[in-house]
Amino acid sequence: MRQSGRQTRRPERRTAQSAAELAKVHERALAEAAARAAHRDAAAPDDPPFHQPRPEIGDSWERLRRLGLDPDAGAAAVHLGPAEIEHRRRASGLDPLLPILRGTLVEQVEQPPLILAITDADGHILWQEGERGLRRSADRIGFLTGARWVEERVGTNGIAAALRAERPMHVHSSEHYLRSHHSWTCVAAPVHDPGTGRLIGAINLSGPAHSVRPYLLQLTATAAKLAETELRARRLESLHHLRTLAAPMLARVNGPALVVDAAGWTAAAAGLPPPARLRLPAEGWNSAAVHWLPSLGECVIEPLADGWLVRPLLPQDTAPAAPGEPDGPGGPGGDTAGPAAGLLAEQAEGARVRLDLRRAGSPGLSVHGAAGSWSHALSPRHAELLLLLATEREGLSAAQLADALFGDPARTVTVRAELSRLRRYLGGLLAHRPYRFAESVLVAVAGPDDPYDLLPTSSAPAVRRLRAGLVGGTVRLPGTPPLPGPRPPADGSAPPRLRTDRLPLSPLPPPRPS
Repeated sequence: MRQSGRQTRRPERRTAQSAAELAKVHERALAEAAARAAHRDAAAPDDPPFHQPRPEIGDSWERLRRLGLDPDAGAAAVHLGPAEIEHRRRASGLDPLLPILRGTLVEQVEQPPLILAITDADGHILWQEGERGLRRSADRIGFLTGARWVEERVGTNGIAAALRAERPMHVHSSEHYLRSHHSWTCVAAPVHDPGTGRLIGAINLSGPAHSVRPYLLQLTATAAKLAETELRARRLESLHHLRTLAAPMLARVNGPALVVDAAGWTAAAAGLPPPARLRLPAEGWNSAAVHWLPSLGECVIEPLADGWLVRPLLPQDTAPAAPGEPDGPGGPGGDTAGPAAGLLAEQAEGARVRLDLRRAGSPGLSVHGAAGSWSHALSPRHAELLLLLATEREGLSAAQLADALFGDPARTVTVRAELSRLRRYLGGLLAHRPYRFAESVLVAVAGPDDPYDLLPTSSAPAVRRLRAGLVGGTVRLPGTPPLPGPRPPADGSAPPRLRTDRLPLSPLPPPRPS
């Protein structure tokens, strides 16, 4: 059946397994991992088959096993002091949202006892509310205000899963890595800054595993969207205030100029078509007064209250916003504006692209070409797409990319929409029919030391296969130094060849025009 309309990332579904079944899966998985670590067979041939954990849960367990986290004890707790908690509350920008979240998630009739926890992007619990007896039970496992609820400390949990995957997640009963958490279920959803797309925190509901209802995941996801809507309204109000201050200033400036807020959204412009948003450097401005911007060229940058005055040194043709591009903050992931297509078409010739995936949760892209150099922070989905295109230089069709990302070749609408957003600021660096990097572009991927930290939030089938290939030494990332060659066999035969630049995808027809 042909798909139509815009597809969005939906909350992942609840598992149908019971708590007892999950407990068996947990114990069996840990036992097999221990057997593999000891170089024994993972299971005897006559062992009965058993359910596998969900991919994101299984990946988390494997990461924690490799870290050596004890499933009975966890790691030493990390707690913030009162002063640091207050500082992080103010810095998070979530403080004004508490009344909305409390009314949506806690003050509901006919709802099972729950604990509402709100965290920052690092997993620190900044606020916690709920029924007193339930909170006392949560205190006994360290789930309290000021605690840092991350996998490395407390094992697989809903808050850490939602922050890593940047989508609504649930962890039920024995899906928790620590056995002390098996009597709990938690559902969590991330909150993003609508102006920058940056992850700023998570909203979590936790309660006894036997009483938590399936609808709570969707309720938590809705509350996160409501919080982002409120943040968007506040940013629009701030942008309007900046526009009022900028208008008389621009009237006195000779030549083209524009005023943008701290996230790059345009408040006012004079003498040039105003882009919806400027792509500001990911590392921020340095002390130099002149900076190169992808859509404007060299510009003089002057700080203003809550923003910047940007004056191009040489007037250039500036592409207007792409059709369907929003005229204010709130585009998906902040990826709604970028370089003019003509400028990047010139930059594609001999350009060098570096995909930086060394830091978990902070993928980035840097481009060096004839038109200048710039960098850009990537959303998790765009990082996945660029990684696949970097490892498959011959190109992939929309169906192949959909199968690599979702295990479903029919989800081409989502793939095409994301690639359309990518091409708004990559322009001539990306070709299509099939989708690929332009032939003249040199692409390198900087990966983490541990292959399991390569896009750790991703559950895409192709990314999981790539991690396994890197662990096994059968593949390497583009642009990385060649691995030491294998020693020749004693019988003098040729050693097996090592694949160096190709990602093994599931079989699909050859690329077709997209």
